[in-house]
Amino acid sequence: MTITSISAAGVRAVPEPAPRTWVQRRLLDPFMSLLKAGLSPGSLALTVGLGVAFGLAPTFGLTTIVSTATALRLRLNVAAIQLVCHLMSPVQIILLLPFLRWGATILGQGEKVAHLTFEQIKHMGSTEGWGSVLHLLWRAELGALMLWALAAVPVVAALYVGLKPLFAKLITRHEAAEAVPA
Repeated sequence: MTITSISAAGVRAVPEPAPRTWVQRRLLDPFMSLLKAGLSPGSLALTVGLGVAFGLAPTFGLTTIVSTATALRLRLNVAAIQLVCHLMSPVQIILLLPFLRWGATILGQGEKVAHLTFEQIKHMGSTEGWGSVLHLLWRAELGALMLWALAAVPVVAALYVGLKPLFAKLITRHEAAEAVPA
């Protein structure tokens, strides 16, 4: 069935939108509904920005607690912020040692942590105990958290500004696709 459009330029046939596939109906649509869950494009952009920032924090285990608390406090989508945080895990692992090295340099232990690898940390933990690892890395971790906090602000701001119009378009398209009967 063709849809016609009448305008000052005349009558013309408007092509029908492509039929929604099984993947779109069964996976993408529920996922988009979960993500937007009544949020405005601005709130969704803030959710993603904070999720990325928390997902890159140079600590393990605290990401889930802190991001959940923040999402609840700001009335953001907890599931979406958790999803983004956990999708950032590979990048978090890649950035962990550089953050620790830079943090140690800032707080005066750069020479002890400058060439540290995950294997050395694992070996030190098994031979000398994890207390010695914590003793070595606590200053590096503190410096890494300071660097992360400084870097997180512009990252969240840039993602918010960049993603807000994108999510506005995406939500509009998704709602238009839902309005068309399948």
